[in-house]
Amino acid sequence: VMEAGNRGANDVGAKSIGLNIVLPHEQAPNPYVTPELSFNFHYFAIRKIHFLMRAKAITIFPGGFGTMDEMFETLTLIQTGRMEPIPFLLFGKEFWTSIIDFQALSDFGTISPDDPGLLNYVDTAEEAWDAISRYYEFAPE
Repeated sequence: VMEAGNRGANDVGAKSIGLNIVLPHEQAPNPYVTPELSFNFHYFAIRKIHFLMRAKAITIFPGGFGTMDEMFETLTLIQTGRMEPIPFLLFGKEFWTSIIDFQALSDFGTISPDDPGLLNYVDTAEEAWDAISRYYEFAPE
């Protein structure tokens, strides 16, 4: 998924950043990252800080523990006011609603009743762009 974004930017001549985590079993930065914008991190926490300080929207695709870690930390930062709210998109509504019931968390009082409203479930790039456009009040083209 990350490579696809970098490749799209590369295809139109735009610069794109790569924030790679150095692990024994993980890949190197993909070839579409702008070389001077390719950064390697040894610690997840520092990498997340760099992602979030630059983000204008968060897109979360189905994933495992690393994805969940990034997702929940970001939601916690937004929920506690440590990070300004930005569009938060969960790609694959069926996946996300089947593994995490955010409404149940609210019903049980473990998150605020408003917290499920932080999430936008999307299944297509068009739905994602619509959510981002509405948030930033972009004029239709």
